[in-house]
Amino acid sequence: MKNVVSKTRKLIVDAARQLFAQKGIDNTTMNHIALSSGKGRRTLYTYFRSKSEIYQAVIESELSTLVTRLENIVARNLMPDEKLATYIQARFDALREIVQRNGTLKAEFFRDARKVEIARKNIDRQEVEFLQRIIEDGVRRGIFRARPVAATALVIHCCLRGVELPYLRGAFFDMGLDSAKLKGFISDMTLSCLGIATNNNELH
Repeated sequence: MKNVVSKTRKLIVDAARQLFAQKGIDNTTMNHIALSSGKGRRTLYTYFRSKSEIYQAVIESELSTLVTRLENIVARNLMPDEKLATYIQARFDALREIVQRNGTLKAEFFRDARKVEIARKNIDRQEVEFLQRIIEDGVRRGIFRARPVAATALVIHCCLRGVELPYLRGAFFDMGLDSAKLKGFISDMTLSCLGIATNNNELH
């Protein structure tokens, strides 16, 4: 029964994502989602109370691909400084892919940040945990300076979040930084500005 519930919910979320991407959120109704998913309105309201709730589920579903990619990087056998640089670069690649593949949904990321923030709460918590693991490993190996690890992880995450919108809007590309240079620049600046790299550690 649990698998059936999970499958039905995923079907609704996938249908909604495609509609949001094609028509925009404002132009998509619960009726549209019910028809597109092949489920009745009664079934739809069994899983979601409103279109806003479905939208949050869509954002969470899309960002879960980001979490999976980052989790794989954290599990890789890399030196902590290289792992952190790889993590940062992969994070921006994944975000760009998510936004680009969702058509008109891209505008919603920029228009209503509050809704995105609500949907991202759990994702953000997982990201901070990933960063903590990388930093702890770096401190143990003497590659990163000893700092309050939890606070450092949170600051790095906040810095990365702050760069997201300019990055996705192309502000850095307008300055002549291509994709390869930009990702390296962001990761180097993050490490340098926070001062966690040891003096003998060369940033990647």
